[in-house]
Amino acid sequence: MNNQPPSIDESSPAPIIALIMGSQSDWETMHHAADVLSALKIPYETRIISAHRTPKRLYDYVGSLVSKGFKAVIAGAGGAAHLPGMSAAITRLPVFGVPVQSKALNGMDSLLSIVQMPAGIPVGTLAIGRAGAINAALLSAAILANNDDDLAERLDQWRQRQTADVQDQPDTLPRISSL
Repeated sequence: MNNQPPSIDESSPAPIIALIMGSQSDWETMHHAADVLSALKIPYETRIISAHRTPKRLYDYVGSLVSKGFKAVIAGAGGAAHLPGMSAAITRLPVFGVPVQSKALNGMDSLLSIVQMPAGIPVGTLAIGRAGAINAALLSAAILANNDDDLAERLDQWRQRQTADVQDQPDTLPRISSL
């Protein structure tokens, strides 16, 4: 795993997913979302933006996403984890919050911070850590696929491969007899 978010390649298609995180250390979790977006050929842009240390930068960046053609935000944060909620307060785009596993409370602090949004400022909250990052990318893809037949086909193929991977695994669990 590369410990750095990818740099922006000006020759790539315009990004439609903003993949943001509160700190560099969150990339360890959030790269899983980037990997899925890349596999599904969904253009995205990564940014490190702290809701606490760089609030103006957050406001300016997230506030500009609609006019730039973005379709969704995936925001990962640990600890107090205000990044997803603040992003949702700034934009009308769907925001998917990924709680990053923290050392203090094993990610529960992040999860509760993201999931407890007031009525009117929704954040789609995913699982803590890797699974949440992957599912945030897949949920974004599912929404985009409603208006993109090519992406719908790629997503269907992804799901078929996932099913086949499970079916191809040998049944190695021990048999337990009932008494």
